[in-house]
Amino acid sequence: MIGSRIAIRQLWVMILVAALVLSLVQGMGVGVQTASAAVSSKTIVGYWHNFDNGSGFIKLRDVSPKFDVINVSFAEPTSGVTNGTIGFTPYNYTEAEFKADVAYLQGQGKKVIISIGGQNGQVQLASTTARDNFVQSVTAIIEKYGFDGLDVDFEGHSLYLNTGDNDFKNPTTPVIVNLIAALRSINNHFGTDHFYLTMAPETFFVQLGYSFYGGSCISCDSRAGAYLPVIYATRDILDWLQVQNYNSGPIIGLDDQYHTMGNADFHVAMADMLLTGFPVAKNNSNIFPALRPDQILLGLPANANAGGGFTSVTEVHKALNAIMKGIQLPSYQMRSSTSGFADFRGVMTWSINWDKFNNFEFSNSHRAYLDAITPPVPDTQPPTAPANVTVTSKSSTSVSLSWTASTDNVGVTGYTVSYGSQSVESTSTNVMINNLTPDTTYVFSVSAKDAKGNQSAASAPLTVKTEPSNSGQDTIPPSLPSNVQVVSKSASSVTLNWNASTDNVGVVGYTIAYGSAMIQVLTTQARISALTPNTSYTFTITAKDAAGNTSTAASISVTTDAQAGAQAWAPNVSYKVNDEVSYSGNTYICRQPHTSLQGWEPPNVPALWLLKP
Repeated sequence: MIGSRIAIRQLWVMILVAALVLSLVQGMGVGVQTASAAVSSKTIVGYWHNFDNGSGFIKLRDVSPKFDVINVSFAEPTSGVTNGTIGFTPYNYTEAEFKADVAYLQGQGKKVIISIGGQNGQVQLASTTARDNFVQSVTAIIEKYGFDGLDVDFEGHSLYLNTGDNDFKNPTTPVIVNLIAALRSINNHFGTDHFYLTMAPETFFVQLGYSFYGGSCISCDSRAGAYLPVIYATRDILDWLQVQNYNSGPIIGLDDQYHTMGNADFHVAMADMLLTGFPVAKNNSNIFPALRPDQILLGLPANANAGGGFTSVTEVHKALNAIMKGIQLPSYQMRSSTSGFADFRGVMTWSINWDKFNNFEFSNSHRAYLDAITPPVPDTQPPTAPANVTVTSKSSTSVSLSWTASTDNVGVTGYTVSYGSQSVESTSTNVMINNLTPDTTYVFSVSAKDAKGNQSAASAPLTVKTEPSNSGQDTIPPSLPSNVQVVSKSASSVTLNWNASTDNVGVVGYTIAYGSAMIQVLTTQARISALTPNTSYTFTITAKDAAGNTSTAASISVTTDAQAGAQAWAPNVSYKVNDEVSYSGNTYICRQPHTSLQGWEPPNVPALWLLKP
C-alpha cells in the first residue's frame, strides 16, 4: 500500500488525460446522506508491517497503545494473480506466538484486521473459481489467527473496468462483480455485528472517478474510479473507507480545481467528495452517493519516509478542524457542510512502524487531538476473569503458568497472580514464579486489571506442587548451544540458528549478544536487524534455565553484505526519491516517488528520472 511497499502508478497518466479531456460541470445537485449516530470515540488505524523494510520490525504486543485498530499487512496471493487463493505467514513469529499477540491486543480492547493486497499483492478475481478460492482462503486465515475483520487494499491492476461498463451501480466487469460477491459472502459468514470490513484504495480509484470513469472514458486508464462500484455495493456493511491521501497526483475536487497532496486543502477536498457525493465522470444522472461521516477516515503517511505527500501535524489538524468543527479553509469551502461533522471517524496511517521510527509523532499528536474532541468515557467496568490457568513447566523452586487473556471494554493492562499471602505482576498471559519451596503445594489464582485500576474476579484456583529438591537449588547450567550457523544475511540483517541446549531441568531461552547490544529469544533461531552494511559482527549465544544458570557462550563472526549499488530498472517496482537504477549502461536517480510501468523507462520520463553524471 503504502510507503516503500505501495505507491500510485497513475500520476503522469492522470495529468496528461486531464489536460486532454477536462471539462467543467455546471450545477451538481448532489444530495447529502443522513449521518448515523455519532461514534463514542475517534478511531486511529495503523498498518503493521509483516516484513522489515528499514522502518524497524515491531512485535504486535509492542504497538503504541494510541492505535485503536491494527491492520496486519499483508496477506497476499499464493498461486498467481488470477487464482484467487490468499495466504498469510507471520514474519519473525511462530504461529503460536503470533496468535498470542493478536489475542493480547484484543484483550487490550484493540481490533486486529488482516489487510489483503498492497503493491505485491495483485488480486484479480476474473472467474467464479477465483472468487470461491478467495472466499475460502480468506475465511480460513481470519479463523486461524482470530482476526477481527478484513481490509481490502487492492492496488495496481487488481481492479479495472471493461469498456462499456459505465454504470457503477450495476457493474459488469468480472473482477468487480466477483469481488463484491466475495466480500458479501465473507461478511455473511462471520456476521456484520462481529466482523469489520474496511477498504484502503488510492485516490486514483475513488476521487478521480469524478473526472474520469474507466469504463466510459476514451483514452484514459481503465482503472480510474474502479473502486466506486465496490464501495457502493458494500456500503451497508462497510465499516469505514480510508482513502490513501498520499502517493497521489493532483486530483480535481468539487470546486473543479486541482488539489495537490501534502496540505490541509487536499485532505478537506478529498473528504468533502465522499461526504457530499459526486457525479461520476461528471454525469449528473449518475451520482455516487455520500458516505456517512463515521465511515470515513483520512489516510496519511506517518513521516516523509512512509510515502509521498507527508502532511505536517499542523496541516492535518487544520483539515480536521474544517471537517469536524466547521472551521473552513480560505482555499476550499466544503460543499457537504460548513458546520462540520462531529462524527467523522478519524485518521489512518501508513504505518505503525514508520510512526515508531518517527518517535510516535503521528499517534501521539493525533490521539491527543481526537481525544480532546471526544473525551474517553469514564471506565468503571472491570475486565473478565482470566480462564484456563495451566502449568507450562515447574521445578523444585519455580512454577510457570499461562492463561487465556481477559477482555475489557477499554483494555486490559496487566494481571496479578496470587498465591498465599504473596503475588506477582505480569503484563502478558504467562509468568514464571521463582523462589518457591521444594516439594510444597501452592494454590494460584489470576486476576486482570485495566488502566483505571478496575480488577476482575479471580480465576478458578489452580493447585500445584513443586518438585522435590534433589540437591538443593538448581546450580547446573544448560549445555553449550552448538552448530551455530548463518541461515541468511543482507546488508542490514543476519539470521542465525543453532542446535538446542539441554539442561537437567529445562532451557527457558537464549541470549544473543553483539557489541553492546543483545536480544532475547525463546527458540533456536534469531534474526538480528538494523545492522551496518559491510561490517563484521561477532555474535555470542548463551542458553539459560529457570534458575538463571547460564551456559558457556557459543560464538560466530559474520560480515554483513555490502550496500547494493544501482539495480537494473524494472516495471512494477516502487521507487522513492534518490533511488538509483541502471538502464542501457547509464545510471539514473529517482526525482519523485512512483511505481514504474512499461513505457516509463528512465530515458522516456525525465520528470521521474535524472541521468547521473
